[in-house]
Amino acid sequence: MDDWARYWRDPARPVEAMHAHFVRHVFHRHSHDAYSFAVTESGAQRFHARGGAHTSATGMVMAFNPDDPHDGEAAEEFGFTYRIVHIGPEVVREVLADAADGGAGPPAMPLFERPVREDPVLARALLGLHGALVGGGGHLVRDEWLTASVTAMVRRGAARPPRDRLLSPGGQSRAARRARALLEESYALDLPARALAEAAGCSRYALYRAFRAEYGMPPSDFQRQLRLRGARRLLTAGRSAAEAAAETGFADQSHLHRWFVRCFGVTPGTYQRAALSRG
Repeated sequence: MDDWARYWRDPARPVEAMHAHFVRHVFHRHSHDAYSFAVTESGAQRFHARGGAHTSATGMVMAFNPDDPHDGEAAEEFGFTYRIVHIGPEVVREVLADAADGGAGPPAMPLFERPVREDPVLARALLGLHGALVGGGGHLVRDEWLTASVTAMVRRGAARPPRDRLLSPGGQSRAARRARALLEESYALDLPARALAEAAGCSRYALYRAFRAEYGMPPSDFQRQLRLRGARRLLTAGRSAAEAAAETGFADQSHLHRWFVRCFGVTPGTYQRAALSRG
């Protein structure tokens, strides 16, 4: 298989992602001005970092601090495939400050002492973030995965895990209800997590936990559920799938089609024909 790489960059903040397969490519010793987290999907790569030689095999997680020199190359004949995200220090600082919900002083920046580790929980979080970044999801999906991945990485891999500041049970319920009201009012809009948190009166991290506790799903899933319900109403009224997708906030008709089948088991067309059938 030939070498290939696909790259994505957030136009609004220093967050980047790459999905690549390398057999012949050899990385010269270099560093990044961001935190870099990667998951090896298949094969294995070897690299030198922090005075030692390391190997990341299938399912393992790599973590590099900003300005952390490292190289890299395939450790197997057929190469390796991996997904990597680069997150600017200012974004990490913002996520940690939000999780602490205004604690005293700016949060201490994390330091990752081990450049490679085996941790399925971290791997799932990072793969979820990568998918949200490159998969065309809206602001809410990307913000949720970014918060979940950074906090998971820092708690499980950093030398100085942060302390979180959470809401009381009553406060959780009130925050979740306020966020739900905004979602129901504006589900077709590409709402960022910050807008929901402001409506709820708490941090984004606290709202995420509160919403899951109250409704059993993150706000982005609830938003998608509202969009699907809206699309069903439009389809029942005779609107086309393309119109329903555009008016309820889906990226395009194929995006609606994919989620409609995943959640309802039938295509939008099948549902509409049944809804409009006179027999």
